[in-house]
Amino acid sequence: MNILIGLVTMAACLALQSWLIVVALRYYVRRNVLGDDPSGWVTFRVLNAVMAVLVLGNCAQLTIWAIVFRILGEFDALEVAVYHSAVNFASLGYGDIVMSDRFRLLGPLEAVNGVLMIGVSTAVLMNVLQDAYQKTKAARGGQV
Repeated sequence: MNILIGLVTMAACLALQSWLIVVALRYYVRRNVLGDDPSGWVTFRVLNAVMAVLVLGNCAQLTIWAIVFRILGEFDALEVAVYHSAVNFASLGYGDIVMSDRFRLLGPLEAVNGVLMIGVSTAVLMNVLQDAYQKTKAARGGQV
């Protein structure tokens, strides 16, 4: 049952992450990040917006996990569930709050989900950074 709950939750997180990646990339593509501004502030703002969308997506995903934990009756307060979920999602593993034996396998499943989704966010952000760098370099005649 833990694996089924975990896989369904992971699928929901993947769907959200995929949608937010599309949103972030569309935002990036629609902005003129060509190095027209010698100070680079336009590029900086656009890159920060992309990063913010991706980070908020990861926060939303750990909140999804926290809601699942609350539905399962693991935690009385959403705040505690979110904290525990954040520790799992980020793979910190403090261990100061432990789930019941019945659902404890969900913690490692969330950690796997977090590692994957944070990795996806990192890959997207690096792709955008590399693209912005290349566009800036080309717009400045090979000089950055």
